[in-house]
Amino acid sequence: MTSSRRRLLLAAATTLALTGAGAGAAHADPPPDAPEQIDNGDFSEGVSPWFSFGTGALAVTDGQLCTTVPGGLANPWDAGIGQDGVPLIAGAEYTLGFSVSATPGAAVKAVLQLGSAPYTTYAAVDATATGTLQRVEQTFTVPDDNPNAQLIFQVGGAAQAQTICLDDVSLRGGEPPEPYVPDTGPRVRVNQVGYLPGGPKNATVVTEATTALPWQLRSAAGAVVASGTTTARGVDAASGQNVHTVDFSSYRTPASGLTLTVDGETSHPFDVSGTLYDQLRSDSLQFFYAQRSGIAIDGDLIGDEYARPAGHLGVAPNRGDTSVPCQPGVCDYSLDVRGGWYDAGDHGKYVVNGGIATYQLLSTFERTKTAATADGGAALGDSTLRVPERGNGVPDILDEARWELEFLLRMQVPAGKPLAGMVHHKIHDQNWTGLPLAPQDDAQPRELHPPSTAATLNMAATAAQCARLFAPYDAAFANRCATAAKTAYSAAKANPAVYASPTDGTGGGAYDDSNVTDEFYWAAAELYLTTGAQTYLADLTASPHHTGNVFDTLGFSWQSVAALGRLDLATVPNGLPAADLARVRASVTTAADTYLAELRRQAYGLPMPGDANSYFWGGNGNVINNAVVLATAFDLTRNPVYRDGAVQAMDYILGRNALNISYVTGWGEHAAQNQHSRIFGHQLDPSMPRPPAGSIAGGPNAALQDPFVAKLLAGCKPMFCYVDDINSYSTNEVAINWNSALTWISSFLADQGDSGAVPATTCSVAYTNYGAWHGGTGFTAQLTVRNTGATAINGWNVRFAFTGDQRVREAWLAKVTQSGATVTARNESHNAKIAPGGSVMFGFNATTTGGANPSPGLVTVNGAACSLS
Repeated sequence: MTSSRRRLLLAAATTLALTGAGAGAAHADPPPDAPEQIDNGDFSEGVSPWFSFGTGALAVTDGQLCTTVPGGLANPWDAGIGQDGVPLIAGAEYTLGFSVSATPGAAVKAVLQLGSAPYTTYAAVDATATGTLQRVEQTFTVPDDNPNAQLIFQVGGAAQAQTICLDDVSLRGGEPPEPYVPDTGPRVRVNQVGYLPGGPKNATVVTEATTALPWQLRSAAGAVVASGTTTARGVDAASGQNVHTVDFSSYRTPASGLTLTVDGETSHPFDVSGTLYDQLRSDSLQFFYAQRSGIAIDGDLIGDEYARPAGHLGVAPNRGDTSVPCQPGVCDYSLDVRGGWYDAGDHGKYVVNGGIATYQLLSTFERTKTAATADGGAALGDSTLRVPERGNGVPDILDEARWELEFLLRMQVPAGKPLAGMVHHKIHDQNWTGLPLAPQDDAQPRELHPPSTAATLNMAATAAQCARLFAPYDAAFANRCATAAKTAYSAAKANPAVYASPTDGTGGGAYDDSNVTDEFYWAAAELYLTTGAQTYLADLTASPHHTGNVFDTLGFSWQSVAALGRLDLATVPNGLPAADLARVRASVTTAADTYLAELRRQAYGLPMPGDANSYFWGGNGNVINNAVVLATAFDLTRNPVYRDGAVQAMDYILGRNALNISYVTGWGEHAAQNQHSRIFGHQLDPSMPRPPAGSIAGGPNAALQDPFVAKLLAGCKPMFCYVDDINSYSTNEVAINWNSALTWISSFLADQGDSGAVPATTCSVAYTNYGAWHGGTGFTAQLTVRNTGATAINGWNVRFAFTGDQRVREAWLAKVTQSGATVTARNESHNAKIAPGGSVMFGFNATTTGGANPSPGLVTVNGAACSLS
């Protein structure tokens, strides 16, 4: 709204000056320069950060915030419009002002209060709103300090339905905030968790010095265990700091409580250990259990403070997700869309973000079939993680992924309905809710939003992954996934341009995407990998993404998923022609080389450029996804330079950054702990928990896309555009797709042990598939193992994994067993020894119901990877 239009509105409004009503004696107005405590009170920036409950959708109309309120609500507080994070100072004077109208007319009460039980009222202003906009103002003294109070306009209780509009909401008074200066701790910035013994060890020092400085690495007892000189790097563009770097990679002895001293400053303590990341693998996955919808969270698994009843199952005050209608005009049915993960800091569930998050959990498991360092998935097997399904014979990480997969399948449009086979884009509350709010206490109505091509292809891709990975464990579920994936893909091809609206952002994020060529490529790749069908191969090879550059400098995320298809085509065994497969794999290493070069350019050692455009909403997830590409390049080539790059990238996430903060809760001496979440609202309500250990914050966002940081951090250098405060959703939110990236890389890092030298290959394997039996119900295969080393092999254990439901029926010349998809062959007594240059052979018959049946991508002998011929 223009300023002249606003002045005309205010001149026409009736003004009611209420001094002291409901808040004690009257007081003089605060001085003219008193600070404004309300964000976006003129609604010039849209709806955010306002929320509502018990009302229709919030919308800005002619510069006013308007909504509808149903008639017949029992109490005024049964419907409200509010804002959190209002700072109040005890004894300070404030003037609360607002313009309000109601048609046909209703009582409205503005309440400044504690935002959680017992909802203590600091001040209350009553007004009788009519069809004419009127101005209401009141001056009062606040009795208590509260840096995070809540302003609520109670608009319920009228007999008739109302249209309520607000304008120019203002709370002036108190003291201007002191300039925000982050506590960055010691000027020596390290990975506060630690370093792998054989891996890279780098630190960054903030200093005014322009020439090299001496450094000392000290033990917990204070003894100097290594020393050297820094490298001056000049002014770092991302932080604006003059910095030096330290490379102490030559120190390789495991130790705890080490510190690095440079320029009179001593770093936070850290460890050198080969088991640093074992627990982070578990903690990062634990986040998904904590985010589950539709199930009671068991405190015995995750900690008593996180125990809670199931959310959104229809138990009052929830409306439930068991029969959710569409937005008006979208469909004529309701769906049972229970389950899944709450996406981020709100209670919404979004298919496109759920898709990439599910993919990365499934990919974390699928990597165990093809990566030499993954030990066959022993650390991700059944009863290894804290999930309620542990002990059911299925790898725990697949159990966690299934919780979201079941939700994704439920979002599919039923047969016989318009757009049948497509997938609804999202489901969330009708209106934004305030902070904090436990899932079981959410009273908002829930709505299905229109189907979209992007959502449909996300489901097709992840369901195709599901079909091949669950086949050895639950054939019925795998078949259900396969059917849903094929149906969704066909529906998307029939409806290739159904896009989510960028304006559909009331009550939940829009997650809009008007370019779905990457989703088509990803879905075709996953369906091809699962089925081997030529129709999907034709689609993926025809895509411009198949030969284009899919690895952006800024990483991949939910809106850019072609890289997912490329990574899987490079690593999951498949039937691509040899030249095409070589080109696909080379594209991964080429991208990894680019990220390595950027990592070396950055004084803080992250594989992202240092300009403001590289620090954006959720950028921490993209940093990690670039590390995933580096890690995948290592799995493909066994070249340790790529492994070292992936390891070093995590230094930035875990403390080696300008703010000297670990962005992962519970990990590091100084770690984030107040991430934006309605569920983990401890900062606003001490009775609620903080985010569980292993939750990652979105990270610095130079665009400052929420009012809290826009005011607090104006003018920040990119790496400083972050604050560990629950009110900053654009820098400090949690999200499942960022934690899925953390899960993937944590599992990779845990698999590296001490990150020592890569052992030379001392065996080769030839795998021959003699073809399908008549009728296609099985096949016969043979493996020939050759000893290419200098010493004899005395007793051998050969291991590989199938891609789908293949199962060994009988074998010869070896004792063969199978667990899930993993086949283990042990020598017979007569063929236990393989002399240097010698070989042994064994064969088997296996059953299968069809689908892709490629040669294995990894075969190990006595735990060591062999070359494949």
